[in-house]
Amino acid sequence: MQTSALPDLAHTDARAVHWLATATAMAAVIAVAGLLQPDAATATASASEQGATTRHEGAPAAQAPDPAGVTFPLDCAGAGQTVADSAPGDLDGDGGPETVAVVHCAAGSGTPPSGVYVVTRRSGAAPRVVATLVDPAQKLAVTDLAVRDGRISANLLGYSSPDVPRCCPDERESASWLWKGNAFVKSSGPAGGSARAA
Repeated sequence: MQTSALPDLAHTDARAVHWLATATAMAAVIAVAGLLQPDAATATASASEQGATTRHEGAPAAQAPDPAGVTFPLDCAGAGQTVADSAPGDLDGDGGPETVAVVHCAAGSGTPPSGVYVVTRRSGAAPRVVATLVDPAQKLAVTDLAVRDGRISANLLGYSSPDVPRCCPDERESASWLWKGNAFVKSSGPAGGSARAA
């Protein structure tokens, strides 16, 4: 057997002082690495975004129901339904988001009347309509749908008489709905004006 010409390696005969020095060096490396971490993210959510994602600590954020798979109470005589716009938000303050959907019949031309519906979904259940805010029978078109801080807002476009072409609404109303008690309460006013209770 040939012996090495090199002296014995230090780690083959380690003593407590060597382990203490190694542990101290590792602690220093970890401390420096902790100091060099990037700053925590500073982005903050708006109040409406926070309301839409309120949850219990550790629980995943609830997803707003998708209106695409919902059958809305809208008679389209076989023409099909179109979800023209939708907006999520926690409307009743329970921590779970609902979806507000503007829906109309799939029409080739003109401005078909819209319905505005609130869609919710209980855990494990299919999404369903729980409120109608604008009935298509009112013959209104709906634009600029938004949900902020639990308040739904939209512009309602209508017609002053049957003689006005269906392409070109000549009346405009700014409307908003807020959940109070056990129902949505509507406020309205001229488009761009201050709202009044309806």
